[in-house]
Amino acid sequence: MAQAATLARKPPQPADDAPHVLLVDDDRRIRDLLSRFLCGEGYRVTTATGAPDARAKLLGLHFDLLILDVMMPGETGFELARFIRTSEAEARIEGLQIGADDYVAKPFEPRELVLRIGNILKRTAPPRMETLEQVAFGPYVYHLDRGELRQGDETIHLTDREREMLRILAVAPGETVPRSALTGDGTVNERAVDVQINRLRRKIERDPANPLFLQAVRGIGYRLVASP
Repeated sequence: MAQAATLARKPPQPADDAPHVLLVDDDRRIRDLLSRFLCGEGYRVTTATGAPDARAKLLGLHFDLLILDVMMPGETGFELARFIRTSEAEARIEGLQIGADDYVAKPFEPRELVLRIGNILKRTAPPRMETLEQVAFGPYVYHLDRGELRQGDETIHLTDREREMLRILAVAPGETVPRSALTGDGTVNERAVDVQINRLRRKIERDPANPLFLQAVRGIGYRLVASP
């Protein structure tokens, strides 16, 4: 009689930079089930058997999101959440009042939990900064990736220091950059920065004494006024 061998498939390993979830539940079956499911969805998962175990792991690891079982022996999920934050049913209202971001009653579908996790992480994620490729001011365009300043088809010659200073200013157009940030690796002092700024102005300003693009912020530094 032929025998069939069964080989359990190992779930794909999440990326090192995947969101890290701490799953706290005293029910081993639920921990194992959700851990496998969340790993399969691309999350890194660490499990804890209860509040004391969770506290110990919170001391040594960073987590992007915590999933807490409410009804645990000893310290409940609500009490643990209140401790962490320091800061429909009555249970849901209480959970939200103490700082929980969402609440789902058992039993629940793992897929619903994953959708809720994704929504919470989107809401709490810091805004993504767009990477600028070029900045325009007046008739000029500065290409950050190439360190190249152009006026139409003409390339404006820049020294290495001028190119670096313009890059620092162009990364945050309109924002004030302190003189200390324009000293490069510290090989020039802040007074020398003023001299180099004046040289750069002579290349891009119609009237360097009354600059439109490379403006001084008295007592602080400079800013590059980009075109809207």
